[in-house]
Amino acid sequence: MPAMSDENQIVVPPSFVALFVEPGRVKPNASRQHILARYELCEDLATMLTDHAKSKLWELGVAQEDVLERIHRGLLNDEGVVVAVEATWVTRRLAELLDWDCPEFEAGPSPRG
Repeated sequence: MPAMSDENQIVVPPSFVALFVEPGRVKPNASRQHILARYELCEDLATMLTDHAKSKLWELGVAQEDVLERIHRGLLNDEGVVVAVEATWVTRRLAELLDWDCPEFEAGPSPRG
């Protein structure tokens, strides 16, 4: 069942909660409030990037996967906004929102809460 706080009706998907679960563990290594805040940031970021991705696809005339790879690299280089695993999640969510195939990315370290 997806994590949900009592006072907030936002459902955090299991794919995002999994970013905070260390290998071999079952419970997240961060508080529910921290995970919710990070999820809201990442979901908003993915949503905001949809128009940017569409315009880059048209502007550059490259494949959808190339646009996603460029955005992913940009997220990794944008100091402090998201950590590597969140950047990958944002890029995958962006691909989902656009109904594009998403390339595979290397997994980074889990975020700390």
